[in-house]
Amino acid sequence: MSTGKRVEKAREGIDPAKSYSLDEAVKLVKERAKAKFDETVEIAMNLGVDPRHADQMVRGVVNLPNGTGRSLRVAVFARGAKADEARAAGADIVGAEDLVETVQKGEINFDRCIATPDLMPLVGRLGKVLGPRGIMPNPKVGTVTMDVKGAIAGAKGGSVEFRVEKAGIVQAGVGKASFSAEKLAENIRAFADAVNKAKPAGAKGSHYINRVAISSTMGPGVKVDLASLSTTSGTA
Repeated sequence: MSTGKRVEKAREGIDPAKSYSLDEAVKLVKERAKAKFDETVEIAMNLGVDPRHADQMVRGVVNLPNGTGRSLRVAVFARGAKADEARAAGADIVGAEDLVETVQKGEINFDRCIATPDLMPLVGRLGKVLGPRGIMPNPKVGTVTMDVKGAIAGAKGGSVEFRVEKAGIVQAGVGKASFSAEKLAENIRAFADAVNKAKPAGAKGSHYINRVAISSTMGPGVKVDLASLSTTSGTA
């Protein structure tokens, strides 16, 4: 079957104009995840913010109750006892100046990056490399911390960072198609709740969460009825 026909078939039974309850939407997405690999279930949230204004930036981190289903490689910038703590906690890469050099050469063999506060003047040099990838350590999302062990446990256990893009959209993977419908729904509600709680001061007066859709890696998007997310709301 050609890609076009497969996409067409996957769209059958989904009304693009309709918003489905979360449970219905999850069911539709799971039924259409037919790839030969375990597809990631992704969420896209259209927010009523303009992130070009500092007071309308939306970012944060959420611990998904059922994890992401992904095995993340974690790098930690630390020295001495904190470096030892990072290794003992399961960090994949640990270093200081040597790790900065490696990253500057373009070798980024990790998905999440953590740093102790004392190393930030050093790590700051990597802003142009790590920033665009969304993995620059930041105290606001708990990746600049002395609690190295806790940050590694969070990264490995299902913590997901989110940040609004230029068009006012927040996107993230919230599990795998192989997860049960209940676990996916729990993860999606937790993610939507975290984004709702991260509502910035500058978002007053307009709808904050305007539209939510979920999909699998290769599947079509399914709009979700905002009221069915229960922990969130479509109004400001």
